[in-house]
Amino acid sequence: MKIAIFHDYIGTIGGGEKLVLTLARGLGADVITTDVDADSVKKMGFEDVNIISIGGTIKLPPLKQISASFRFALCDFSKKYDFFIFSGNWAHCAAKKHKPNLYYCHTPVRAFYDLYDVFLERQSFLNSLLFKFWVKLYKRLYEYYVTHVCRIVANSISTQKRIKKYLNRTSKVIYPPIHISRFRFEYYGDFWLSVNRLYPEKRVELQIEAFRQLPEERLLIVGGYAEADHASVYAASLQKKLPDNVKLLGTVQEEELIQLYSRCKGFIITSIDEDFGMAPIEAMASGKPVVCMKEGGCSETVVDGLTGLLVTPNVSEIADAINIISIEPIKYHEKCIEQSRKFDVNIFLNEIKKEIEAGNGGLKYE
Repeated sequence: MKIAIFHDYIGTIGGGEKLVLTLARGLGADVITTDVDADSVKKMGFEDVNIISIGGTIKLPPLKQISASFRFALCDFSKKYDFFIFSGNWAHCAAKKHKPNLYYCHTPVRAFYDLYDVFLERQSFLNSLLFKFWVKLYKRLYEYYVTHVCRIVANSISTQKRIKKYLNRTSKVIYPPIHISRFRFEYYGDFWLSVNRLYPEKRVELQIEAFRQLPEERLLIVGGYAEADHASVYAASLQKKLPDNVKLLGTVQEEELIQLYSRCKGFIITSIDEDFGMAPIEAMASGKPVVCMKEGGCSETVVDGLTGLLVTPNVSEIADAINIISIEPIKYHEKCIEQSRKFDVNIFLNEIKKEIEAGNGGLKYE
């Protein structure tokens, strides 16, 4: 069975990109996308995956999103593959021409639904008018192409609920893949680690302010953002706020990231209602406890008191959790390793293959 995986763009290192490239390698599939940052692909260790670009996007939001949508809607690979998988916010615009298909949904577009007000508040008066117009127009387009999706897989129970609420579609939960065997424990070092895209919804400023209250602790933040995404101003503002004990590392090679996990004291994530969160699983696979929010996918994967601590988005509460874990991080080690194994890549691939078979008339995956 020849499979193609459509993904919005590969412009930076993120969970969605890792998932798509892992899936492509596991299925022997091709990835069809728009923008391709070869350096990011190399840093993630997926140079062997065949990636086909259907053309670049206009590097200005929301023209980037609009141009990606049109490229997917206009392309036609229907005669070259037997089954199609979509990932991201815009790739499923190819669904009308490409069937049978499956949409691996990381989340319905949050700017259209649950985070609409959050995104709107960030805009100037003029930009807010443009934002409202874009959402009104593109929300309809997004939902129209969803009607051409045959099956939907959600990356978490939280995302599954959003899919039902906003798109009125049922979905099956298959948690994203983590290469558990790649991660290792070396020791509990003198720094905490954060791994995330530098987007406003990640609330990295909460991490920075918590560590400002903890001058005896250190925080290393790994991550970047794609060109023409909505994060450039936010990322620049973070750089200006850094206390001496917090450092932004940008994107790093996969082996360097694995080493950082293996030597950190603990891990922190502060996203708004995180869709799933692959990085906390990677941290737990390294035997490291996690401080995360009592919301979203992280509340499904981190066991409060056993593999870390769940807190509210309050700087003082986050700082207290960091202090508690820093006293004896080793006591979380065994449960972290045990919990991480539930999200191994082989479990993911087996479940996805079953969905492909179910969506392809019961024909066995070969």
